[in-house]
Amino acid sequence: MFLSPQDVLTIVGKAGPGKGKHIVLLAGDEEYRSEEAFPQLAKILAERHGFTCTVVFSLNARGEIDPNVQTHQPGIEALDRADLCVMQLRFRQWPDAQMKHFVDYYRSGKPILALRTSTHAFSYPPESTSAYRAYGFQSKDWPGGFGKQALGENWVSHWGNHGSQATLGVVEPSQRLHPVLRGVTEVFGPTDVYEVSLPADATILMRGQVLTGMERTSSAATDRKKTVQGIEQPVNEPAMPIVWYRRPTNPAGKQNEILVTTMGAATDLLDPGFRRLLVNGTYWLLGLDVPKSASVDFVGRYDASPFGFDGFKKGVKPRDLL
Repeated sequence: MFLSPQDVLTIVGKAGPGKGKHIVLLAGDEEYRSEEAFPQLAKILAERHGFTCTVVFSLNARGEIDPNVQTHQPGIEALDRADLCVMQLRFRQWPDAQMKHFVDYYRSGKPILALRTSTHAFSYPPESTSAYRAYGFQSKDWPGGFGKQALGENWVSHWGNHGSQATLGVVEPSQRLHPVLRGVTEVFGPTDVYEVSLPADATILMRGQVLTGMERTSSAATDRKKTVQGIEQPVNEPAMPIVWYRRPTNPAGKQNEILVTTMGAATDLLDPGFRRLLVNGTYWLLGLDVPKSASVDFVGRYDASPFGFDGFKKGVKPRDLL
């Protein structure tokens, strides 16, 4: 493993099917600890499967990882040589010089694996003069911005009760043989289900069963809640999608293979089924044969912090993660 440049974490792939492929992981959300999950995911992909991975963080003026800094993602130019972008971003408003690297990657038609808050990855105030303000989740010029237009949804609401109702991901019966689900029977995470309304071109791979509590053994919730249209429905009938893919045409006329999951807290990564889903998705998006049973064992120690605002580990620099 080596660090190059100083602001990012790069892990060179060992032997494996991913040898020669470069994955860039963008960590930048204030709540779900992607700055913890993505280095571990990068280690798994590099050391277990051979992918070279670069993790790019939100940094403060001292060069420390600080997800509350929404305006600085140094090292994002790594996307210029990436084969896959894995992202977990929230309300970012980067300078145009940094945002250009992301937009150029997206417009090139390369694949994207998007987690949790990436549905509302970017946010620009109404007075913004940025050339990329249409990517904001509240955009009117490009309705719903990058989240709605590329991923299929932006921020709507918590469908489960945040912090008290966990998620059990169950396979969509019609997609049980899809390569992304190879070896995945269910996934569990303490994050709650997001409300989504997907376009017709989205293929749902898993739905999120809202649980009554925060344990895997908690029963399925049966309460009702109103949708944004004011129509009541049981929370799990049908359950909201939590994993889907689509192949939309971007503004440059290219099509991106896009896989989305609304799960993604650092604590969700403790679930081996969820790790396998992400590893399988990486293979699939890169056009590689998905293993029958991908290795998803942790590399070294992994201590996941609970999700929450201002819960990040302060004073950490990317080089400290080697």
